[in-house]
Amino acid sequence: MTSTSPAETAAPAHPLPDGTGTDDGTGGVLSGPWRALTLGIVSVVLLLAFEATAVNTAMPTAAQQLDGIGLYAFAFSAYFTTTLLAMVVSGQWCDRSGPLAPLFSGIAVFAAGLVTAGTAVDMWMFVAGRAVQGLGGGLVIVALYVVVGRAFPERLRPSVFAAFSAAWVLPSILGPVISGAVTQHLGWRWVFLAVPVLVLLPLAVMGPALRRSERSQPPLRAGAYDWRRTRDAAMVAVGAALLQYAGRRLDGWALLPAAAGLALMGPAVLRLLPRGTLRAVRGLPTVILLRGVAAGAFFASELFIPLMMQTQRGLSVTMAGLTLAPGGLSWAFGSWLQGRPGAERHRAALIRAGFVSTAVAVGGAALVLFPAVPVWVAAVFWGIGGAGMGMAIASISVLMMKLSKPEETGGNSAALQLSDALGNVLLTGLAGVLFAALGGGAVAAAHGADGGAGLPAGAFAAVFLSMPVVALLGAVLSGRATAKAGA
Repeated sequence: MTSTSPAETAAPAHPLPDGTGTDDGTGGVLSGPWRALTLGIVSVVLLLAFEATAVNTAMPTAAQQLDGIGLYAFAFSAYFTTTLLAMVVSGQWCDRSGPLAPLFSGIAVFAAGLVTAGTAVDMWMFVAGRAVQGLGGGLVIVALYVVVGRAFPERLRPSVFAAFSAAWVLPSILGPVISGAVTQHLGWRWVFLAVPVLVLLPLAVMGPALRRSERSQPPLRAGAYDWRRTRDAAMVAVGAALLQYAGRRLDGWALLPAAAGLALMGPAVLRLLPRGTLRAVRGLPTVILLRGVAAGAFFASELFIPLMMQTQRGLSVTMAGLTLAPGGLSWAFGSWLQGRPGAERHRAALIRAGFVSTAVAVGGAALVLFPAVPVWVAAVFWGIGGAGMGMAIASISVLMMKLSKPEETGGNSAALQLSDALGNVLLTGLAGVLFAALGGGAVAAAHGADGGAGLPAGAFAAVFLSMPVVALLGAVLSGRATAKAGA
């Protein structure tokens, strides 16, 4: 990895993905040479997005029918824990042999995890299936970023990342509705078993185009596989799991797993992320850090919004989930906005605006804790936050590509996703601790038989007042995302 941009030399013409020539600077991501590859990539993101939104809706029913409410939270943490490991493996795999093998291997593993979860006979088998899904998802997401970095010229990358965000729109709106209907009428298992069929679409559309694109690319010059990075990734994953466990206990014994988790994670994170990331060194290190701050602040808050809408305002499960739908729509708009001509000159400003919008959205959503405030206010504010995240996340991805040498794109993409996952794990854990400490109890218990009735408003307020502080910290650091002139 590197914290400086490549040497300022004339960039060679980018080869077309069909191998028929080089990019002439005209045409968009849906023009002839790029169409099949773009549609294939978007279909993979669509698959991941639908799975994420649908599974969250079906999960409580699955846990109850498998007599596994006690392991409910582990069904989520198992996914993110194995994702941490798979991201690092995928980054090195991509840097050595290109994104083709890890991408399609990840899709196959992801589908196998869905089948395992969908056919589970007990909760432990279900958790194992979610862990397998995490392995596949980690391989896929890093490989997709490498595909963008290798197959698309720099001028088209903002539009590709905008398409990533657009792929979340329909799942954000339809996922909870479809999943709820399937769970009610066919059973929760079909939410998992039906998704693998969709794997055939990205394989058929993207496979031939990606193979042609890889044949047209210059050979990679990465060194030998670094097993120490895989060891470090395993340490981070185990450490994150221990911290999550400690955060749920909230007693004296929790200090033991917390200390062990920090001892495992600390040195490993420093080795896995670019040097200077935790110190917000200007350029790539700050870019990597901002990804984790953005993802953690937004999604740690989002986790509690449906629960708040159900327990504080009496909405149904489906309606509470639909409160988040404006965020999916506006996220796509924000991502599209950062891809417009002229946006390249304002990357740092776009990232800063995104963080400020997130802070406003999280704080504004908390207003529905007052009975006199209409419930639709939360949806409006979450739309503001989604737009900000669309601008910030896509701009961060574009800057990461710009500051990476070609042979380091895989490793830096893995670092970006690792920061994302770490931000989610740590800030969600912090939100959970604050929520429980102020009387909210564990998130898993809140989804139990009592539906979380009687949860105190102060527990939600602790989450929705702390996460805006984190987002504003990201806004302050955003000016350090761009390298100094001449660096």
